[in-house]
Amino acid sequence: MEWVKRILLLIATIFFATTITFVVIRVMPGNPVETMAMQFVRDEGMDYIQAIARAKAELSYDPDIPLITQYGMYIGNLLQGQLGTSLVYKKPTGAIVAAALPWTLFVFSSALLLSFALGVLLGMFVAWRRKTLLDPILSFYTSVSNSIPNYIVAFIFIMIFSVQLRWFPSRGAWDSAIPVGWTSAYIGSVLYHAVLPIASYVAASIGFWALSMKANAVGILGEDYITAARIRGLTNSRIITGYVGRNAMLPLVTQLAISFAFVFGGSPLIENLFLYPGVGYYLNVSLGRRDYPMMQGMFLIITVAVVTANLVAELLNAVLDPRLRAEG
Repeated sequence: MEWVKRILLLIATIFFATTITFVVIRVMPGNPVETMAMQFVRDEGMDYIQAIARAKAELSYDPDIPLITQYGMYIGNLLQGQLGTSLVYKKPTGAIVAAALPWTLFVFSSALLLSFALGVLLGMFVAWRRKTLLDPILSFYTSVSNSIPNYIVAFIFIMIFSVQLRWFPSRGAWDSAIPVGWTSAYIGSVLYHAVLPIASYVAASIGFWALSMKANAVGILGEDYITAARIRGLTNSRIITGYVGRNAMLPLVTQLAISFAFVFGGSPLIENLFLYPGVGYYLNVSLGRRDYPMMQGMFLIITVAVVTANLVAELLNAVLDPRLRAEG
């Protein structure tokens, strides 16, 4: 019965978030017809009324249709497993998401797991050696990295490693001169082009994980069972990994699961800077052009991922934390 309640709550949350997203998108200033019409007016000197008529014809969309009617059509399409057709690309939104999602998951899940692993190890080590110079250095780095958006870090990396040193490419997901396929040349090009996007995300987020891990580990180091482990003569490495690390990492599991859910949305600014063909890039395009179907489809993917991640986090905590298993 408890699981039935959780699943029903999950469905209700997704439905509520989908409805709110639908309404918010349409009350935003501007709409796809006005956006395209103004482009016709600027570029071709067309009369505004004629531009509106042409935009409606090209987009096959009429913003004057009552909102409740549009909502009913949207929900009807969702129940049939359809996310609608992109107004900009004239393709099914589901197909665009399916093509973009692997790129986003590859870059940002790799970056998230790498920053989490390095941050946990660094935070655990600094907690153990907290009276050394490493402690203030970590605090300073965390303060700086948390105050600088990741797209600013990406821009700095592009200027240094692409423009000045020319070590890495600054645009695209692979070299366009290499044929697409499961070849060593293509895979190597994909990995080469992913270095800077991954490094930008890691550099901006590793400090958060390290500081969180350090705070948890410092609290655990004062526990009685740590003192007992030292009295028993256990090595420092055994205490750090088997006692401190495992218990200090538990509170971070929920945050990791939720962070992984947001990976599905990518980073519009980072992907736009690198012209990386992920979800964030297309989301940025859809926001600028007011492509309602694509915006709705991508926000729906993010919503489902976040809500599901919360449920997975609860499951992981129950499995990893013996106290929760005992309560269950």
